[in-house]
Amino acid sequence: MKRFIELIKECMPNVAEIYPWDLEEYLETGKDVLLLDVREPHEFNAMHLKNSLNVPRGILESAVEYGYEETVPELVKSRQRYVVVICRSGNRSLLAAKTMTMMGYENTCSLKTGLKGWNDYELPLINAQGYEVSIDFAEDYFTPKLSKEQLGPKASK
Repeated sequence: MKRFIELIKECMPNVAEIYPWDLEEYLETGKDVLLLDVREPHEFNAMHLKNSLNVPRGILESAVEYGYEETVPELVKSRQRYVVVICRSGNRSLLAAKTMTMMGYENTCSLKTGLKGWNDYELPLINAQGYEVSIDFAEDYFTPKLSKEQLGPKASK
């Protein structure tokens, strides 16, 4: 049995990653890029990068192909585009970018450190209404809030 972190480590050598500051520079060039946020809709609505597309990780495989209720035509047509996959911390995006590469995407990478790192670098995030989210609000939002049960048996002692 593999643990989540082991899956992430296995993907790292096979998936390109981009740091927030490098993505900021790339976006400033105006070159074509698809920003794909694979977090859940409630996370995306709370805050995301401007002009990003939300396709939750749980439906990604069917969203990238025609013939499914989850199909997202813009995503299906983007196999040759530069796609930056985004999540909260860079883990789900790493798994998603690996999957997309396996499914024929030619130029896909993961945002290293995710939106948490983007916010740490003090870059702008917007909410579902298009208003900028404060850095402090985002920092609080991205801070893990785990219960004793989520921490596991050793933490309950």
